[in-house]
Amino acid sequence: MPFDSGNMSDIRVKVHRRGGDVLIAACDSDLVGRKLMEGELRLEVSDEFYGGDRGNEEMLLNRLAMATMANLVGVNVCRIAAEHDFIDRECVMTIEGVPHAQMVRY
Repeated sequence: MPFDSGNMSDIRVKVHRRGGDVLIAACDSDLVGRKLMEGELRLEVSDEFYGGDRGNEEMLLNRLAMATMANLVGVNVCRIAAEHDFIDRECVMTIEGVPHAQMVRY
């Protein structure tokens, strides 16, 4: 999956904790509030779930390092995660042309 470079400092990251799990929800900031639909696929990039801290690549990498799971949406977020081996580029799907990936660490 090719990723074009963009504004790497405009990322939103929110940390959700449940028991021993740490879920990181991260997206490119311009996607917050969008509802992506393609065929049977639906993804709402809600402020409630994704609208955490604004940050850059370093912040995203620090949060991914502590995550047991991650939900990633957007060109920049998925590119950064793939470049640092948190996700496999081959496992990134697109919805309305927007990259989306999930990570689970055991």
